[in-house]
Amino acid sequence: MSDQQLTVVLVHGAFAESASWNGVIERLGPAYSVVAAANPLRSVAGDAAYLRDVVRGIGGPVLLVAHSYGGMVITEAAAGDPTVRGLVYVNAFAPQTGESALALSGKFPGSTLADTLVSYPVSTGGNEVAIGQDAYHAQFAADVSDDQAALMARTQRPATEQALGEALATDTPAWQSLPSWFVLGDADRNIPVAVHRFMAERAGARGVREIAGASHAMAVSRPGEVAESIIEAARGVGAA
Repeated sequence: MSDQQLTVVLVHGAFAESASWNGVIERLGPAYSVVAAANPLRSVAGDAAYLRDVVRGIGGPVLLVAHSYGGMVITEAAAGDPTVRGLVYVNAFAPQTGESALALSGKFPGSTLADTLVSYPVSTGGNEVAIGQDAYHAQFAADVSDDQAALMARTQRPATEQALGEALATDTPAWQSLPSWFVLGDADRNIPVAVHRFMAERAGARGVREIAGASHAMAVSRPGEVAESIIEAARGVGAA
């Protein structure tokens, strides 16, 4: 299987949206078929079901790439799916059965996300959360320009409290059976770098790229390094 036969499916996390992958897509270039999925951010189970629909519609082998909460989704969605050939976690959660995004982010000290969130009720029940406009730049994307951070803050997609607090249901997390690669920033204020290192080691990652000074929004601020890890993963599963 060659690189070109794969479709790279990019899954954004909470407080971002699919355009956050634009720089990565540009650097992957025409050699790769790429789809940036619109993650609903409603619940792990529901978001994973939607992603499985996307993968099914592609109809061929895929490499799943996730940012942040999106890691919860790809870990659930890829379980038992033979069309998924590998996983790339970009400052993303790689949960074990029974772990939630909230639980993992607090596994080691350092996350400052909770103090920046604003919440409000939604008609379907429960609350939705977003990062406050004034806090977004420093919290989420400290290494991008003021103008870009302001735009990202205004276009962020909120997540439900249910999504962030819901535990991984599958008893076969996808990283246990699929090769995985991790790209992490040591200046991530949402998910402490110690958590990223722990998850990468636990998953037996084939490749780990740690980027000094990179914020949580690494797909935006460091798209070249993220694209390099995706290409490495695509070649890795192509040679398998």
